Amino acid sequence: MGSFEKTVIGGKPFVLVPEEEFEDMLDIIDANRIMARVAAGEETFPAELVYELLETDSRIRTYRIYRKMTATELAEAVGISQPYLSDIENGKKSGSVDVLKRIAVALRVDLDDIA
Repeated sequence: MGSFEKTVIGGKPFVLVPEEEFEDMLDIIDANRIMARVAAGEETFPAELVYELLETDSRIRTYRIYRKMTATELAEAVGISQPYLSDIENGKKSGSVDVLKRIAVALRVDLDDIA
């Protein structure tokens, strides 16, 4: 980090920081917050999964495969039939909010991640 200037405005001391260095400090603060969440056990995802989620036609299928679950295993965990899950994954049926919530729980993701 480089040079800082001290000044007094209205009787209060201030430090002037070049904008680029200020932005670097904010990035470090954000990175530390993220690392604290990871250290506390928050799950992280590999870049390959993130890219696949951006391209996939079925986020449920993508997360299911990532979790190494078969369609039958996920359907059983959710309490629905495997053909019904297949229809949801293939976009033939939308699935009720209740079913989507149960799928999200079984996949250990937020509902927003699959809806």
